[in-house]
Amino acid sequence: MPKISRQNLYVYNGGLLTKGRVRRIVELAGYDIRVGVPKDGDLVGVWGHSPTSPRGEIVAQLKDAPVLRVEDTFLRSARLGRDGDDPIGLNIDQRGVHFDPSTPSDLEHILSEHPLDNTALLDRARTGIDTLKDEHLSKYNSFDPVHPAPEPGYVLVIDQTRKDASIKASGADSNTFREMLFYAQTEHPTSKIIIKTHPETTAGHRDGYFGEKDTNYRISLSDDPISPWALLEGAIAVYTVTSQLGFEAIIAGHRPVVFGQPFYMGWGLSDDRKPLQRRQRNLTRAQLFAGAMLLYPTWYDPFHDRLCSFEEATATLAAAARAWREDNNGWVAADMRLWKRAPLQKIFGDQKRVIFTRGKNAARKATNANRPLLRWANTGATDATLVEDGFLRSRGLGADLVAPLSLVLDDLGIYYDATRPSRLEALINASENLRDTERARAAALIQRIIDAHLSKYNLTRPAPIDLPKGRRILVPGQVEDDASIRKGCTNIASNAALLQAAREANPAAIIAYKPHPDVETGLRPGALPDAMKWADIILADTDPIAALDHVDEVWTMTSLIGFEALMRGKKVTCLGMPFYAGWGLTDDRSLPIARRTAHVDIVALVHATLIAYPRYFDPITGLPCPVEVIVDRLENNDIPPPGRMNRILAKAQGLLASYAFLWRR
Repeated sequence: MPKISRQNLYVYNGGLLTKGRVRRIVELAGYDIRVGVPKDGDLVGVWGHSPTSPRGEIVAQLKDAPVLRVEDTFLRSARLGRDGDDPIGLNIDQRGVHFDPSTPSDLEHILSEHPLDNTALLDRARTGIDTLKDEHLSKYNSFDPVHPAPEPGYVLVIDQTRKDASIKASGADSNTFREMLFYAQTEHPTSKIIIKTHPETTAGHRDGYFGEKDTNYRISLSDDPISPWALLEGAIAVYTVTSQLGFEAIIAGHRPVVFGQPFYMGWGLSDDRKPLQRRQRNLTRAQLFAGAMLLYPTWYDPFHDRLCSFEEATATLAAAARAWREDNNGWVAADMRLWKRAPLQKIFGDQKRVIFTRGKNAARKATNANRPLLRWANTGATDATLVEDGFLRSRGLGADLVAPLSLVLDDLGIYYDATRPSRLEALINASENLRDTERARAAALIQRIIDAHLSKYNLTRPAPIDLPKGRRILVPGQVEDDASIRKGCTNIASNAALLQAAREANPAAIIAYKPHPDVETGLRPGALPDAMKWADIILADTDPIAALDHVDEVWTMTSLIGFEALMRGKKVTCLGMPFYAGWGLTDDRSLPIARRTAHVDIVALVHATLIAYPRYFDPITGLPCPVEVIVDRLENNDIPPPGRMNRILAKAQGLLASYAFLWRR
């Protein structure tokens, strides 16, 4: 990578000096932030056209120094900046600021002068548009994508906050908004009008131009947490002054009526009521998106403290938005073990602290608190959202009380319970129609996991593997009181029965039995002392991924090793019905599940299982994150070690579990 030529940037407002994320992005972009008086070759930095910007502008004029204007970019954060969320990117502009038409900005220069004809760039733009729509991403994202939108057929009029800098820069005022509403009514005399309230107005931070006084039998306000994409989908026309939602209207397929002079007008994609004569070029939606989202912004990766691509930033924002949307009402978590409470609080309690409770009245407490109820999946509850460990869980065992890096939330069932639907099952059924970029992401993830030799627990197992020559079958043992066996197995439901069935069906094969690590360490039941009656070798204290590298196929009940084997191109025979069975990828020896209707390949299965289904939590930054960040952490062993008490507590918990298992038997 070429070395960035750095410049001194003198600033005179506290935000650029003290806001850590903003300052860091500017520094990574090649600017050294300073206080004092600029010299020849130095720049003066200001925040857009904020109330503090005249300080820097005066100094710049006196010292004949160029002005660098910094602004939030068009995808910012889950919540509002005023609510404390850091941005995932900035617009750093040496010519002007994107919303001020008095001076061409860097963005306008890109849109007017850049060829914007590169096939790869435009393909990225089209994919980016699809991603924003699919993930329901906007500048701010504290809304609910499943919140019902109004009946289609309305005209959407977009309100903004009073005295916003973009409105003043366009020479607009309250009369402009009145004019816009008038034309929306007269040009669509039979249609209902919906005025979309700005998120900062809804949150009570700033006033808008419209209120209840402007409503009547035709006109209504929308301040519900509706996805902008859902609102745009149902609109027959869109009216705006300078709102970014006008840009999103364009990429959603509309030709908005624009009463100001924002960056997206003047390119042949909008009905401009206040034309800007110097903008004469006609662009496609993909070209406009490429300039505004791919070429202009400076995007930031908080997990590796570096600048990044639009795609990486979008994945970061999608993870943050999902966390907010699922957690913003808060949770009541019932009957959680004490050691699990801290990880659950970290992952699900960022918006509102999780309320932990016990006993029969948990559902009533959740109802009284107006919160959803959360239970651990092995309860099999039907009155709650179920939570369970993810498939790239940790470096260390859950039975050792090592905190998870991923968890799944399931409001339908749980992935290992074949007796009822699950959210994962629904995702796999829908994965036949993945976009090419989604498939490419999943394929790249598979390769990274294989190259890094990652599994669910990622234990360090130095024992060598020396298997006899021949057709080699790996039989992974399981924890015999595991819920996946109880809910996913019928005839074969024990390690002994599994091993015996594998031997009887494959009398000449080399069978390697690998005990489950929780069982090997004495933390969970399922030991099989007479395994050598059917097995040729016991792979004790062995890394499961290393074992997979030495075998041709896997026979299993419901073990996750079967899924990990499929990723590595191994044949898998299932005697139970794990989540990865029934899709045409495995040799299924159990009853089929009629709900599993899709015929998918391993790429689609991995996208549903490792990308779309789990939530991931970065142990370094404390932020929700994409799966690729967890792969980085596991590969580089960049994970804080557990506390000293973990092992003692884990042993005590394992003894109690073993006694309970024996008592039930």
